[in-house]
Amino acid sequence: MARALLSAIVEQLGPFISSEFTLTATVKQEVQKLETKFRTIQAVLNDAEKRQLKEEAVKLWLDKLKGVSYEMDDLLDEWNTAMIKEEIEKQQKEDENAETSTTKKRKVWSLISVPNIFQHRDIAHKIKELNEKLDEINKEREVYGFELSRAIEEVAERPKTTSYVDVPDILGRDKVKDDLVSILLGKGTEKEKLPRVISLVGMGGIGKTTLAQLAFNHHEVKDQFEKRIWVCVSKPFDQCRVAKAIIEALAGGDPKITELQSLLEKICELFGGKRFFPVFDDVWTEDHAMWMPFRDALKNCGSENSRILVTTRKDKVAKMMESENTIKLEELSEEDCWSVFSKIAFSDKDPKQCEQLEDLGRQISKKCKGLPLAAKTLGSLMHLKKSREEWKNVLDSNLWELEDVERGLFASLLLSYYDLSSPLKRCFSYCAVFPKDHVFNVDELVSMWIAHGFVESKGNMEKEIMAREYFENLVIRSFFQESWEFIDIRYKMHDIVHDFAQSITKNECFIISSDIESELDYNNTRHLRLEILKKSRFPLSIDNAKNLRTLIFFNQSGYNISNLFQNFRLLRVLTLEYRMELLHILENLIHLRYLDLFLWNEVLPETICNLCNLQYLKITQSSHFVFTKLPQGIGKLINLRHLIGYELVIPRGFGRLISLRTLKCFNISDEDSEGCKLEELKNLNHLQGSFQICGLGNIVNVSEVENAQLKKKIHLREMLLSFRKGNNREVMIMNWAPNAFDPNDRRMERDVLVLNALELPPDLERLHIRWYQGSTMSPKWLMSLTKLKIVSIRGASKLMSLPHLGKFPFLESLTIWNVCSLKKVGVEFLGIESENKNEDIIVFPNLKYLTFGWLEEWEEWIGVGGKEDEDCITIMPCLQELIIQGCGKLKSMPDFLRTIPLKELEITASPIIKERCQRETGEDWPNISHIPIINLEEHSYFPKFG
Repeated sequence: MARALLSAIVEQLGPFISSEFTLTATVKQEVQKLETKFRTIQAVLNDAEKRQLKEEAVKLWLDKLKGVSYEMDDLLDEWNTAMIKEEIEKQQKEDENAETSTTKKRKVWSLISVPNIFQHRDIAHKIKELNEKLDEINKEREVYGFELSRAIEEVAERPKTTSYVDVPDILGRDKVKDDLVSILLGKGTEKEKLPRVISLVGMGGIGKTTLAQLAFNHHEVKDQFEKRIWVCVSKPFDQCRVAKAIIEALAGGDPKITELQSLLEKICELFGGKRFFPVFDDVWTEDHAMWMPFRDALKNCGSENSRILVTTRKDKVAKMMESENTIKLEELSEEDCWSVFSKIAFSDKDPKQCEQLEDLGRQISKKCKGLPLAAKTLGSLMHLKKSREEWKNVLDSNLWELEDVERGLFASLLLSYYDLSSPLKRCFSYCAVFPKDHVFNVDELVSMWIAHGFVESKGNMEKEIMAREYFENLVIRSFFQESWEFIDIRYKMHDIVHDFAQSITKNECFIISSDIESELDYNNTRHLRLEILKKSRFPLSIDNAKNLRTLIFFNQSGYNISNLFQNFRLLRVLTLEYRMELLHILENLIHLRYLDLFLWNEVLPETICNLCNLQYLKITQSSHFVFTKLPQGIGKLINLRHLIGYELVIPRGFGRLISLRTLKCFNISDEDSEGCKLEELKNLNHLQGSFQICGLGNIVNVSEVENAQLKKKIHLREMLLSFRKGNNREVMIMNWAPNAFDPNDRRMERDVLVLNALELPPDLERLHIRWYQGSTMSPKWLMSLTKLKIVSIRGASKLMSLPHLGKFPFLESLTIWNVCSLKKVGVEFLGIESENKNEDIIVFPNLKYLTFGWLEEWEEWIGVGGKEDEDCITIMPCLQELIIQGCGKLKSMPDFLRTIPLKELEITASPIIKERCQRETGEDWPNISHIPIINLEEHSYFPKFG
């Protein structure tokens, strides 16, 4: 950590000395001395960080060094902040005098953009103090006789291959897995009164969770149990939290119940007497009274043959939970451990190279002591090393001499940790501020890394891209692992890896989740996660944490935190529920880069606009039906890169935020409003990822659309165009007018003009159009979006014909929903023009999923004509799923369906075609009889406004 911190400081000192802003000769000289001393110390830090594990005196020396480094970092940031504020003031005055100012006047402003004389004196005094402190530290350095090493490292490039990710985690566990599945299925046992508890017991890193996952996802287990859930318990054991987790797994959503008895009753209701299989992963509590309410509830709410699986490190936990079967996981055999290690370490290496390294590899594998996690971690490390010398250095490391409760597992992690570059060390160790079993949102995590300055600059590469490479590098080295609990890819840390992260950030990172007063000294704490529940006392000792840089604060106790924040002026990252008493506090947090607010009111304070370093602002509203007004001075946040939030009222002047990379939703104000107009997007050309524009129906002047120059936002990949204001579904429903067809409606004509003028960026992959009120949809720019993969059109209640979508070469998913005036779907939808009907063409060449929902006037779905046309036209050759729902007037299915290799057809709330598609007897049956899965439902289970 110290080496990583110093690397960041040294990187900043050079630019600081050569700054274009005036520094006195004395100050420059003092800064140059600082830089020299930092570089001298930096050269011995590799040795010092390793020796601190056994030498307490070295650890104390490093703590002093880190303290001075943090002070220097804060000082440099104060100076840079002063520069930024001067630049903002200059820009404001230029804007105010835009109509009358002269070129001469503007040149004068640029010359006075420097901190005032008082700031000069202050910074000179602080630098002198730091130099004196560093002198003392430098003298102490000589006493320890540290070995020299390279002064500066670069971040290792991400390995080109990740094929080893597919290595089986169950090597050497086949018999145990089969035994566990057999017990779960009740094979070879008499019928007993159940649920029966089975426990997997073993040390950390032995593979308990992996084995439980394999059993949980076994196909026979899936068939056997009607209700399967997975709950991460960990410690401390919070009964209500665990009960809520069970309910969320069963029903989705956060239950609003707070009493344990009510939660347990809800669990019984959800299990409903069915055969269930819950897994309680990582149980620590040995308190029988804590478990008893769950035991009693689960005994009474499931059917016979239900099972409960528990994973734990403690034998006493298995006994406390009254386990009828306890499986103790032992270490892997030497050969199985070698198999895990070698499959990863030798992945993609030349066979001759593997042969030359095998003897060293087997010796390293023995040091894993049969622990799968150690074998995987070391295999990941050695996969990156090529020479025999590098392998010998790992084998001979003195880190193997360390003793630990998990039998040396930390040694393998330390070897991988010390192999990281300085920035990667800081990024990894920072994760100690998150709790065990935390599911990482990668975008948020990398934004926190950037906020703390952990990510190095590299040419013109975006810092977010660089930070994601850091994350991928850590994944490849097994510091993160994919979490199987989610449909999309998310990541967790193994418990042991998390313990390791906390061990190397001792006294710097803390997680406080109770009101128990601690005797710990928080004076050196830099990163804190604080979760104070209702009816809990606030730990007053936190007041001493005046050096905090991260505060992730969940306060449900009603504690007034105004005074607390007076001490936290060095924060870079802040997550909290915002309340009125913070209005006058936030402006003092001049170092803040990352702010995540949960709002309880509708207005964001103007004081936010003084946070000139702010890069990331996330706003979550307490209600999904309330718009939050952004402050009028939002344009001052010239460093803002990510604005996350949906129901936001954006003021004028927003267009100054040219650094923005992420803007989730842009709500266009009404014509009479003082809010932001679409044309303010003109210079926001760094926008990337997904972007929503809501309220397009409010636009009166089409030139506003043209001035926005959306086609220049070339980094966008997904856009949602909504002609209603607001993102939430209920607001859309209230504004929806079914079949409100009026040929004289000005809105219809205006929507067509607006859509035609939009001209979207060419590399879009996903396009969604909502609540469009035009009768036609054929903008010229649409056909230029040749990379589209997903298209959806919803709520276009007056649309009379569909656009020519059949020509898109990569389109995979198409949804047409609530297009209530549409009566006919024909060749225009396929994109077949009369002049080329006789050519050999493929229509919708890659379409896999097609949905029509609530087309209430739809009567005809016409194919391409006679057999002559069918011979030269191929339609939807890749279609796998077709859903037709709520189309009550549709009379028949097109003939071309018989040539499509559909796997699933679903028809719901569409009585006419349901009758025509009846097996054997329906008139359309010959066209669909080849489809393996056909679902014909009477009533819809999808919402009409989905």
